[in-house]
Amino acid sequence: MAAKKSTTPNRGFKVADQIQRDLSELIRELKDPRIGMVTLQGVEVTPDYAHAKVFFSVLVGDAEATGEALNQSAGFLRNGLFKRLHIHTVPTLHFHFDRTTERAADMNALIAKAVSSRAKED
Repeated sequence: MAAKKSTTPNRGFKVADQIQRDLSELIRELKDPRIGMVTLQGVEVTPDYAHAKVFFSVLVGDAEATGEALNQSAGFLRNGLFKRLHIHTVPTLHFHFDRTTERAADMNALIAKAVSSRAKED
């Protein structure tokens, strides 16, 4: 028996995108002092919409403390999503610190170092 195709193509991506937009607004409303300037980098939703991995970065503050605070407020944020989203299952939120920007800065520094050492050789 063939698997049933979804009636809306890429629905998971659309739901993840909407979750990211709504969460960014909801996080601004949090009063927890451990949560500083948070940027949501992306959301990955499981096919059954039961769980969502939310990747974030921090401009100001401690990333570990911010992640702990976000995970502790995940129930409140999920409740806020439930009021905004019109889907049957609102996913359980799992926050993960995204180190992509740190890695990009490190790579840029290595490239700049290599370019400057090559310029000295020429």
